[in-house]
Amino acid sequence: MTQNHVAGMETSAISVLKRAVELDHGGRVQESLVCYQEGIQLLMDVMKATVKDESKRGHYREKIKGYMDRAEQIKVHVNQMKEDGKYHEQIRIEDDATGYSYPVLFKPYMSSLLTEVWVQDPYIRHTHQLYNFLRFCEMLLTPSCKVKKIHLLTSQDEANSSQQSSALAELKESLTAQGVNLDLQYSSTIHDREIRFDNGWIIKIGRGLDYFKRPKGRFSVGYCDYDLRQCHETSIDIFHTKHTKTL
Repeated sequence: MTQNHVAGMETSAISVLKRAVELDHGGRVQESLVCYQEGIQLLMDVMKATVKDESKRGHYREKIKGYMDRAEQIKVHVNQMKEDGKYHEQIRIEDDATGYSYPVLFKPYMSSLLTEVWVQDPYIRHTHQLYNFLRFCEMLLTPSCKVKKIHLLTSQDEANSSQQSSALAELKESLTAQGVNLDLQYSSTIHDREIRFDNGWIIKIGRGLDYFKRPKGRFSVGYCDYDLRQCHETSIDIFHTKHTKTL
């Protein structure tokens, strides 16, 4: 492994661990835990590559131990709050903020135990909202998850119900080919937005999945990569319950 490669890994490790500390200090403990784990692994890879410099290896070893100790403290704290049914985390997205794609928000709460998801959102109707839901479903099709069923409760688009129905029917067929069943239900009275995972996590987003701003153009930065897409101001509340019920 070249020195440049090792230096690049070290830079990545420092960046991820710095983000972990920022999230930790900001009270976003579950997200910080994911970053700590990723950063620790990167730092361990750097240490393994630094075979000839024992003083550097000792330095890395000490840093890794400190981060591992903190990660373990967070894990114990989160598990205790989950056990007591007291876990609550709030994320505030500022107007025009970037870096809040669906994987950034949801992946800290996804695991191999996740098999079923309930989405309640009255605004999965217009074209961009339907694409948002498609992106959310695509995120659930990662190797680390074993999602087999997605429930969507939304409202019907009275102005153009045929577009909504055909788009969701196409998505349902596409998901079926991936071994995932999409259960569609409509309600004319729902207002609240809520996403439930059957591993116990509940995510409530003030604007539902539709918190991204329209890009300035089809060839503008952020059109494809949602981490670069500006957001509307909204708040996200995250809870955990041992008894997840259907919506």
